[in-house]
Amino acid sequence: MFKKILIANRGEIACRVIKTARQMGIATVAVYSDADASALHVRMADEAVHIGPPQANQSYIVIDRIMDAIRQTGAEAVHPGYGFLSENPKFAEALEAEGIAFIGPPKGAIEAMGDKITSKKLAAEAGVSTVPGYMGIIADADEAVKISGEIGYPVMIKASAGGGGKGMRIAWNDDEAREGFQSSKNEAASSFGDDRIFIEKFVTQPRHIEIQVLADKHGNCIYLNERECSIQRRNQKVIEEAPSPFLDEATRRAMGEQSCALAAAVDYTSAGTVEFIVDGDRNFYFLEMNTRLQVEHPVTELITGIDLVEQMIRVAAGEKLSLAQKDIGIDGWAMESRLYAEDPYRNFLPSIGRLTRYRPPEEVAHDTHTVRNDTGVYEGGEISMYYDPMIAKLCTWAPTRGEAIEAMRDALDGFEVEGIGHNLPFLSAVMDHPRFVSGEITTAFIEEEYPDGFQGVTPDDVTLRRLAAVAGHMKLAIDAREVAISGAMAHHTREPARDWAISVGDAEFAVHLEITDFGTEVSFGGDGTLRVNSDWQPGQSLFRGTVDGIEMIVKTDLIRAGFRLRYRGAEERAVVRTPRHAELARLMPEKLPPDTSKMLLCPMPGLIVRIDVEVGQEVQDGQALCTVEAMKMENILRAERKGVVKKINAGAGASMGVDDVIMEFE
Repeated sequence: MFKKILIANRGEIACRVIKTARQMGIATVAVYSDADASALHVRMADEAVHIGPPQANQSYIVIDRIMDAIRQTGAEAVHPGYGFLSENPKFAEALEAEGIAFIGPPKGAIEAMGDKITSKKLAAEAGVSTVPGYMGIIADADEAVKISGEIGYPVMIKASAGGGGKGMRIAWNDDEAREGFQSSKNEAASSFGDDRIFIEKFVTQPRHIEIQVLADKHGNCIYLNERECSIQRRNQKVIEEAPSPFLDEATRRAMGEQSCALAAAVDYTSAGTVEFIVDGDRNFYFLEMNTRLQVEHPVTELITGIDLVEQMIRVAAGEKLSLAQKDIGIDGWAMESRLYAEDPYRNFLPSIGRLTRYRPPEEVAHDTHTVRNDTGVYEGGEISMYYDPMIAKLCTWAPTRGEAIEAMRDALDGFEVEGIGHNLPFLSAVMDHPRFVSGEITTAFIEEEYPDGFQGVTPDDVTLRRLAAVAGHMKLAIDAREVAISGAMAHHTREPARDWAISVGDAEFAVHLEITDFGTEVSFGGDGTLRVNSDWQPGQSLFRGTVDGIEMIVKTDLIRAGFRLRYRGAEERAVVRTPRHAELARLMPEKLPPDTSKMLLCPMPGLIVRIDVEVGQEVQDGQALCTVEAMKMENILRAERKGVVKKINAGAGASMGVDDVIMEFE
């Protein structure tokens, strides 16, 4: 067994590998860029080596810099994680030349499956069902349009060396095919150093289901069931689960056997994933094989009890698999929610900055449920614009799907993140969505259910009343403390006020508060009473308690005259006033936001890649105005209406912040 391994990656996956290596008694080496000097994976590793500037193409994906770090530290093996160099055959070749073990598949398998065009051909030869498409190299946008028309719209334009949603576009017509081809090439070149593109038919109403395989160097290969990855946004997975609520045992077996046949065809070893699109009739089509550990591997680990990182290390060390196919079962259900530094209220655009608060829920492992959080950040750390926006992978396990979802709801409720935009509200909303709960999902779920973007959750009347009761309980606790302090100082006592007007969202409640032996009773006049039980104390950012026996975890912050409350994807201001103050507040005029209708504001922090218009030019509705790059993704900003460009405030290469004015219109 190895004594020391180097992790050629960063963030949560580097931390994940370090944890298993530590359990196995193996020393670890981290590598880091300037931007990651204080990163969590650097703190966790036994050694750390600086490898260059923040840009990945000057640090994490420069093979020579990784090789220098290996030589400096005497590492015997390298785990690549995912992304970066994990599927780069030249990296595997460089390691082999120096006698360093690669904790992954052999170079030949990476080349065969890492190239999406070659992999399609090999899959077909191995008897794996494949999606119709054009597997040749596409020279330019004109050829892309021609091929797309021959295949029939809609089509998927994909980077041959791609992954993680990078270099991928859906085109529904010639214009989108032309534009998507160029954007895919640009993203592929910057992310993978390979701008080759291929095109295939886009299957409508699909489910994205993948098979986890594990193979050793002695000819043994097994499949560890499937994962459902259908909740996606911009072709990037957001929520995963295992097993799939859609597959039956016969389909699972067929997909698993085909996956192992494909692995055998390319002499695959280590952990890998074969991805499929599955239609409503359970017909499945090969998409690609990821020759690495997947982001969503924890859900497979939770239902099988198998540590995939450990198995990868043992296979790389030459050991035989200790498991056979008959040993692989399905124990319970697991969910994974990817927490991204993306603002769901701004169409999920990237967000960067300091994590002023980062407090994940407690990790537990019980017979009834498990909570696991794979992360690479900490409170006070920075979210950089240079890398993938994922902050953490929150996972839950329980005996049934419904219980796993409920465990995830509670875990999301208790996950505190401040300082940046993030998608926690959206994840909570999905967990409560009837369609997700029923398992009737496709890869078009987000587009279909949130066609105008995510606008937050509007609580129903019952939830608004419960939140008002929570606000009343907290107000009484704050007033009781203030009365106790002032009374002790002034040597007299008085009682906190009992009658209040509490506004939550658009609802206003006249309430009377009483402290009893059973908790705080919140009376809503003739509309009933709610009893609140909680040990919440002023200053705590989480309210944990029950409202009429219903358990609630509510994120709370003090604001002027009340609280900011966040619960199950909803964010509401709970304003607590005296009845007289509430009466006067109704007379106050509404403050209107400033008019920005004649400005193009930068929706995210990023770099201007290009400006597509000039001063004095007339633009049409939907016309491309400029392109902004953030976190390795290109975003085209378009005109919302017809107009004339009056002023351009930034050019290509300019660094922009959120709401910076890029251009103005007459």
